[in-house]
Amino acid sequence: MDLPDEDLGECLSDAMDMYRMGSKPRCEEVEYLGLVREAIDRIEEGS
Repeated sequence: MDLPDEDLGECLSDAMDMYRMGSKPRCEEVEYLGLVREAIDRIEEGS
């Protein structure tokens, strides 16, 4: 799965589950996965 060109939608955990490791350069992959994880954490905290 490539990095999305549009909004991820409401279920960010699906984005994490569907992402295929190694499909992008490592620096982009780390940034993308970090941002999605941070968004999930913020939603869970209610921020």
